Amino acid sequence: MSFLIVLAALCFLMFVAYRGYSVILFAPIAALGAVLLTDPSLVAPMFTGLFMDKMVGFLKLYFPVFLLGAVFGKLIEISGFSKAIVKATIAVVGAQRAMLSIVLVCALLTYGGVSLFVVVFAVYPFAAELFRQSDIPKRLIPGTIALGAFTFTMDALPGTPQIQNIIPASFFGTTAWAAPVLGTLGGVFILGVGLAYLEWRRRKALAAGEGYGDAATLVNEPASFAGGRLANPLIAILPLVLVGVSNKLFTGLIPRFYGQAHEFVPAVIGTPAPVVQEVSKVAAIWAVEGALLVGIATVLAFAWKPVIASFAEGTKSAIGGALLASMNTASEYGFGAVIAALPGFLVVANALSAIPNPLVNEAVTVTALAGITGSASGGMSIALAAMAETFIANANAAGIPMEVMHRVAAMASGGMDTLPHNGAVITLLAVTGLTHRQAYKDVFAITLVKTLAVFVVIGVFYATGWV
Repeated sequence: MSFLIVLAALCFLMFVAYRGYSVILFAPIAALGAVLLTDPSLVAPMFTGLFMDKMVGFLKLYFPVFLLGAVFGKLIEISGFSKAIVKATIAVVGAQRAMLSIVLVCALLTYGGVSLFVVVFAVYPFAAELFRQSDIPKRLIPGTIALGAFTFTMDALPGTPQIQNIIPASFFGTTAWAAPVLGTLGGVFILGVGLAYLEWRRRKALAAGEGYGDAATLVNEPASFAGGRLANPLIAILPLVLVGVSNKLFTGLIPRFYGQAHEFVPAVIGTPAPVVQEVSKVAAIWAVEGALLVGIATVLAFAWKPVIASFAEGTKSAIGGALLASMNTASEYGFGAVIAALPGFLVVANALSAIPNPLVNEAVTVTALAGITGSASGGMSIALAAMAETFIANANAAGIPMEVMHRVAAMASGGMDTLPHNGAVITLLAVTGLTHRQAYKDVFAITLVKTLAVFVVIGVFYATGWV
């Protein structure tokens, strides 16, 4: 019965998200409904002590990233930089390869360490302009961005700095470069199959005479460039390059400057307790925020006049978008925390542990928990925290290197995590102004591709022994 309660809560939230209802409202309803059916006395304590605690904790850490990312994307839009890059891209690769261009831009940013949420805000103006000029349906933008940002550069390619590739290292004693051959093969598989699928969808829409969009899809469209001559494409792309480079530099410099922890007294009157900040836990977030400030300053430096003319109205809409996107994701985070605390979740975890093959066991467990919680990092953290010792023992008995366990766990976390209730998916759809009904089908297809890639990698390992 406890398992059915968890399943019902998950299905209910996916259903309302797909139908277009706000998860800010329905995530707590779904979570607390499951608590009510499990133990009514825990509804209030779970709401305040777990759901709200996790939701507010997420906002405390990540809202500045959402805000700066939204402002950066808006400035890229109103400066005309997005239009300049799109024009140059069409001249180089052709209008028919618009989707490849967007996938590559997303991949470069995420592999450079830029947060997935920031990539959504930064790339959408480029994607909308490029798809409009190429007359490709706007509803394919979420699937295209998802392929570039949420898949192979998130957890497959060796060395990626995304958190999904970092978490397994602490459990298996590996590094971010674990299993480079398998990771690269998995990444190539996802990229190739994903692009083939998107191209098939584009050709099908073209044959049906479908253009960029209609009144139902033309929501939250980037503003047209109101300035005169477009910037040089090299100058236009400079802010994006500097965000990636600055993020990498700040990631190394911040811990050196502050050390592992930093302490300060918050007032000069009285004797308040000192505030101690554990820098190691927030260095990566500070690095992203600093990098976005560098990107914003670069746009202002090179496009002051067109930006300042629309700055007030433009940033209002950016801030509104950041508030909506961050609250959506934070509500999902709270939902996942509550569901993970229920007995039904333990039933799922215990059932998954019965799978005999070590790699298949790990892959199915991690991707299932990521799907239930709606979070790749959350599902993987729960799975590895509870079962890492069992995974390691089974792998040692079967002669499987820890590097392979690392890569399979990382890629599996990015498998079924992008179900309809996933925070990144909801953010992506909110930013692009589309609904689940309009655009989720293609995101789900990419989800199936990246889930399949995990088992392709497992098959390659058993067939060849490559690591």
